[in-house]
Amino acid sequence: MKISLYPPLSIYEIGQRDNQEDAIVQWDNRLFVLCDGMGGHERGEVASQTVCSSLVKWFEGNIKDDSFSDDQLREALEYAYTELDKYDDDGPRKMGTTLTFLYFHNKGVTAAHIGDSRIYHIFLTGKILYQSRDHSLAFDLFQAGEITYEEIATFPQKNIVTRAMTPGEDNRMRPDIIHITDIEPDDYFYMCSDGMLEQMSNQELVEILISNKSDEEKCKHLIAATAANQDNHSAWLIHVKNVEGQSGEDVLSNEELTARCNAINIIPQSVPETDDDVVIVKEAPKKQSFLLRLKNLIRFTKNNK
Repeated sequence: MKISLYPPLSIYEIGQRDNQEDAIVQWDNRLFVLCDGMGGHERGEVASQTVCSSLVKWFEGNIKDDSFSDDQLREALEYAYTELDKYDDDGPRKMGTTLTFLYFHNKGVTAAHIGDSRIYHIFLTGKILYQSRDHSLAFDLFQAGEITYEEIATFPQKNIVTRAMTPGEDNRMRPDIIHITDIEPDDYFYMCSDGMLEQMSNQELVEILISNKSDEEKCKHLIAATAANQDNHSAWLIHVKNVEGQSGEDVLSNEELTARCNAINIIPQSVPETDDDVVIVKEAPKKQSFLLRLKNLIRFTKNNK
């Protein structure tokens, strides 16, 4: 599988804070990382920047071709944790950072995250195919039935994360990992810190991304819409240009429809009606038509309500 991208665009805003604790980086137009640091002045930014820079350094020294495996991802994260450990001061309040990670390779896209910074995969119709599940107290309480999905946005402790990359820990926090192969031209991948979503719903985000504007105009619109946000807010806007299959290729299974780390499989969904006699194959082919892809999504969601 050969995935080509339009020039990726980034957003990197300090908001109403005194310092910028977000960090973003890309490598070789294939690796995209976004981290949101925590731990106070001159601490959160150290954590986020350390993880971003160390991941790029690992990729520069270890990636020799277009292939990629989960074992390599774990090696890269272990290296990032080792570099982060160098800044451990054994204080009562450790620095830390969230992580969002996207890597485009010959078997598809590997997405991984720790914390409440998000990754989205959005179809050209505006359908969200993947939204990373927040590792947060609010989302855990929602899944436990203690609060509704609508109450997450106003929950007093909504910023408390349940997973983060922190130094000096015996038990490293592991990421949720998902493999995505159902990728079409004009799909968007969107990575953002929680500050971008401070006053923006999924619907508002989608409306911007599927508008008839250029990517540059969409990026400007996102910046304008979040200009009053209090928190640091950063994002990567990644637009798929073309996807080519290769004969005899061995791609990974697409996991979006069933992944437990896909919040779309958890949050309440409004699903349009479809004919009951539509036959959908249980295992979709590697390359789906627009109509079959949409029908699969609708049928799967209805059966799992």
